Formats: sequence, C-alpha cells, structure tokens
Amino acid sequence: MDAMTRTRTETDSLGSLDIPGDAYWGIHTARALENFPITTRPISVYPDLVIALAMVKQASARANAEIGVLSQEKADLIDHAAQRVIDGEFHDQFIVGVIQGGAGTSTNMNANEVITNIALEMAGREKGDYAFLSPIDHTNRSQSTNDVYPTSIKIGLSLTLRSLLVELDLLRTSFLNKAGEFHDILKVGRTQLQDAVPMTLGQEFHGFATTLGEDYSRLKENAFLLTEINMGATAIGTGITTHPGYANAVCTHLRDISGIPVSTATDLVESTSDTGAFMSFSSSLKRNAIKLSKICNDLRLLSSGPQAGLGEINLPARQAGSSIMPGKVNPVIPEVVNQVAFAVAGSDLTVTMAVEGGQLQLNAFEPVIAHSIFQSITWMRQAMWTLRVNCVDGITANTERLGAMVGASVGVVTALTPFIGYASAAALAKTALMTGHNIADLVVEAGLMTREEVMKQISPARLTGLEVVTGTIPVIQPAENVVTVEDAANA
Repeated sequence: MDAMTRTRTETDSLGSLDIPGDAYWGIHTARALENFPITTRPISVYPDLVIALAMVKQASARANAEIGVLSQEKADLIDHAAQRVIDGEFHDQFIVGVIQGGAGTSTNMNANEVITNIALEMAGREKGDYAFLSPIDHTNRSQSTNDVYPTSIKIGLSLTLRSLLVELDLLRTSFLNKAGEFHDILKVGRTQLQDAVPMTLGQEFHGFATTLGEDYSRLKENAFLLTEINMGATAIGTGITTHPGYANAVCTHLRDISGIPVSTATDLVESTSDTGAFMSFSSSLKRNAIKLSKICNDLRLLSSGPQAGLGEINLPARQAGSSIMPGKVNPVIPEVVNQVAFAVAGSDLTVTMAVEGGQLQLNAFEPVIAHSIFQSITWMRQAMWTLRVNCVDGITANTERLGAMVGASVGVVTALTPFIGYASAAALAKTALMTGHNIADLVVEAGLMTREEVMKQISPARLTGLEVVTGTIPVIQPAENVVTVEDAANA
C-alpha cells in the first residue's frame, strides 16, 4: 500500500486499479461503481439483503470446511468476518448499485471482497492480501453468483417480511380496536356510492380488520415459496466445481444460521433459471397494497367534507391543508398510503416483466426483481406504520351526523319487504323521498304493520345483523414465524 496516497493496487483479468486504502471492497466493486451509476442507491439500503449475503458466505465456509475443500483456518476467518456483517458491522462497505448488469455478479463480488478483507484484517494482514485469503478462491469457494444471489434474495426477503407482518398485524389490531369502539354506532351502508341499508360503523371497521388478516395469511403462504434454494447449482445448475456433498451441507448450515427452513431444489437447472417464486411473492404484496389502498379510499370518503361531504368520521389533523384556504385539513396519511400502493403495483409489473425476460439457463434481471420487491416491502411497512400511528388510532366518529343520516334514510324499508312486499316497500320509499316523511310512520299509516311490529324489525340489532352474528377475526400467528419448520414439513 502507498502510505502517501493511502491506496492499494488490485488486479483482475481486465487490468489494475487503485483502491482506497481503507476500503474493504476491492477491484470488482470499483468497476461496478463505474459501470452502473444508475440509482445512486447502494445495496446497503436493504440491510436484510446484506445480512443474507453474509449468511450465505458463512454457511458456505462451514460447508466447505466440513467437506474438506477449505482449511479450517480459512473457513473460520470467513465465518467470523461474515458474522460481523450479520451483526450489523461494515454495511457501509456494500456500495454497488441496486440496479446492475451481470445478474448480480457485482453484488456477489462486493460481498466476497468485503468479507475477505475483514477476515484479512482479523488475521493481522493487509487488506488486499489475496494470496493468503482470496475473495474468489476461498470466500466464493463452491459458489457462483447464480446460486448465491437468488438464495440471498430469498433469505433477505424472508427476513424483511417479518417486520412487514409485525406492522400489518398491528394495523389490523388498530382497526379491530376501532371496530369495538364503534360497535353500536349506526350508519347508512352504501353500494355504488348510493344509500343502501343500515349497518354499524363498527361493522365497517371490522371488515377492514378482517381483510388485513386475510392478507397476513396470503403473505405467509407465498413466503413459503422463497424457501426453495439452488445453492450447489453454481453456474447453470449442473454443480460444476462443487463437491458432491456441498449442496446438502450448505443448505443445512444455512437453515441453522438463518432460522428459515430452506431446502435444496430437486432440479437445480430449473431452479437456477426460474424466478416464478419472486413473481408470486410480488403479486401477494400487490394484493395487500391494493386492498390497503381501497381501505384508504374509504377513509377519505367517510371523512370527506367535513361540511359538504359525508363527514361520518374525523381523521386526525396532521398538517395545514392549504396555502390559500384557511382552516382546510386534508387526509394526507391515507393519500400517502395510496401512493405507496400505486408504486407497489408498478413494481409488481416490473417484476413480472423481468421474470418473463429471463433467457435459457439464467435470468439476468434478478437485480431489478430484488430492488422492486425490497422497495415494496420497505415502503409498505412504513406506510402501515404511519397509517396506524398517525391516522387510524386517532379516528373518531361523528355520531350526530351518522344518527341524522340513518334517521332520514329510506334504506330501512328493505328490512320490511318480507312483511309488506317489494312493491309496497318501493312505493313507500318513493313517497318518503318525495315528502321527507318517516318510513315507519308511512307503513303504520298504510295499515301494513303495527307500530310494535315495525319497530321490532327496524331495531338497530335486527337491521345490522348484530342480533344474529357478532363476527370474529381468527387469531394470527406471530410474525416471527413467517415460515416454520412445520410449514415446510406439511408442504
């Protein structure tokens, strides 16, 4: 190393480059920085991907030592260096861009170089002393980008999904709590934006909670697809350069290290070229995002006005809504969640096209697949947090307005149709709309039912179905059990 300029010179098959002396990355990473100045976003923006890469390198080191193709000394150095990355150190050294050509080779080499140079430093040697410990010959032993990269993406997504599911369940619980709070508050239900029949505000919010609970289950189911890995496939699935026992050994160690029940694909050629699991998982994220966006649409409609709109609920005021209209407050939290959902839908299309674009024995577009899905999870997690904390938890009901609208609604006549017939009910509804008279009074005056009979049928409990069904939401498993060993055994 040149002490004056604090650089070191590294060489690859294309030539030599000067590398900053304090950098843990090396020449392959340096070339990626020159080649892919696309997003200005390094892979370290997704910490779980970095951790997953280190887990794969750690598992490989242990497997290589176990099968006898790497000395225990070198394997231990790589193992301990990878553990430091897993523990959160050196993430700032993972600097290649999230979008890159080469099917992820730059990401794999960034990991190889950083972990190797950490290990060299731990051994008391200079960074770049690859004659002693090589990024390719030792840290990447028995591996190819084509099995390391997709496996790391799957592990990283599984880790990241856990935090998303935590937020999703907290949001579900927030809506469920509001359902309890609003249990007895009557309102007018609507279909096609037209008045329908009465329900309770609690039932409406209970429905929000239920649909989020269903998404929780769907995400867990699709996450199971990420547990099939192709470690041992190397370049195209034939396992060239690997020991016969490597695939099983690395899978076992990776399962122990990550806590995720990974299994080796039965057809490594197919697994190396196929990225369908990413498309299915992305689709489940889109489903969740779109349903969440629909809920936010409803919240904006229900709070619209507040004087000239529905004005049934009040969203917490988060900021001044206008630079020109005093006192205006906008539903900014649901609005930002809507926009996240739009972005997730776009990312899902990107994933779909990237999956389709794969050719022959490898899909070269896994970097944009990884970036799209990691970004979707990250944004959705934050969107769920702000929706819960800055909106749902603070929603209140405008009970006076809700009560007035129910009292004036002709929708209650639907409950009387079994007793007075559809034709009579329709005629009375038309009269009520034209005159403003109360439906119950009109029915009694027409001699169709007694007052007691009418009031029994249009009681809040009977109108909303609460007299018959209260409704429950199934208990959700803790988010840390995104994919369990039992799941794997039962698959």
